[in-house]
Amino acid sequence: MTDTAATPDEIDDLARRAQDGDRDALEQLLAAVRPRTLNVCRGVLPYTPDAEDACQEALIKVAEKIGTWNQRGRFTTWLHVVAVNSARSTYRRMKNQAVAADPTDSPAMQRPDPRTTSVIAGTRLDLLEAMETLEREHPQFVEPLLLRDVYGLPYEEIARLVDAPLGTVKAQIHHGRRLVRPMLAESP
Repeated sequence: MTDTAATPDEIDDLARRAQDGDRDALEQLLAAVRPRTLNVCRGVLPYTPDAEDACQEALIKVAEKIGTWNQRGRFTTWLHVVAVNSARSTYRRMKNQAVAADPTDSPAMQRPDPRTTSVIAGTRLDLLEAMETLEREHPQFVEPLLLRDVYGLPYEEIARLVDAPLGTVKAQIHHGRRLVRPMLAESP
């Protein structure tokens, strides 16, 4: 590969070779997908150092779990889910650390930071809180909803990725939206 961005076919080829145990291919793959992974993490975590931490965790997961990519869809679609999950895990960890460090709720903490405002749902933090609640109460809706409404993947690709019938995926997304909408409306 050259210094230009790898094509989806090149990334898929590197991933297949890495699954077969080619360490050089794995290193090339991780380097090729790092910018994409960081962008996904930045979509969830607006503070760059947090997004970089989540990106690093995602790349470690990719290296550890590359054998779980089933090769039915693009590697980058599988990577997307790994990156989103890593960013959400990083958010949970930071939230737990913040609560442990300062359990008081100051008024300044309740106002949304305009730098983190998202056109999708009030603030990204509001969306993450809603996804946390949805995951506790209805975990089957979280992944399809994030993949569709936050990352804009087509229904067909989501169905392949989560290994579910297209109608089921559409229903999960519809129900997930219905459950999340009131949580977002309550945001300040």
